[in-house]
Amino acid sequence: MNKKSIFFDAKNLLFLMMVFVLFSCDEKRVFDEYQSVNNAWEKSKKINFELPALDVNKPFNLFVNLRDNNSYPYNNIFLIVSMEQPNRKILVDTLEYQMANPDGTLMGQGFSDIKESKLVYKENFKFSQKGKYKLSIQQAVRQIGKTEGIVKLPGITEVGFRIESAN
Repeated sequence: MNKKSIFFDAKNLLFLMMVFVLFSCDEKRVFDEYQSVNNAWEKSKKINFELPALDVNKPFNLFVNLRDNNSYPYNNIFLIVSMEQPNRKILVDTLEYQMANPDGTLMGQGFSDIKESKLVYKENFKFSQKGKYKLSIQQAVRQIGKTEGIVKLPGITEVGFRIESAN
């Protein structure tokens, strides 16, 4: 065996170990999915997720995840989150989240101008019925003094939903 092939094998092993460590650190994740909105989230566009059937005896933490960039012009965001249960009953929440610091810089994680915000939706939530749940998220941002919502909300690139085990 020559030196080149030994180095190549060690490099591959190191890469595989790093991938394993990255994925094993996220052991609380149960569901994590994103959908693109192409740098402007239209008021009429609902982002829909079909959730997997989950254990009704376990508590879960639920998060709305947003990826945004410096084109986002507001300090906060308003969302309407609807959860359809297996019996077709729909739970609707209107939520407000802070998106920027007082100096205007975006909150969230990230090293570039794209930030990811992990927004708490529900903590220690128990899915009360067996079966599939459907979730939809819609932006409801309005300018102060105006009743009409923002038709195209700039700066939002992706909308996600995440479920983590609460234990």
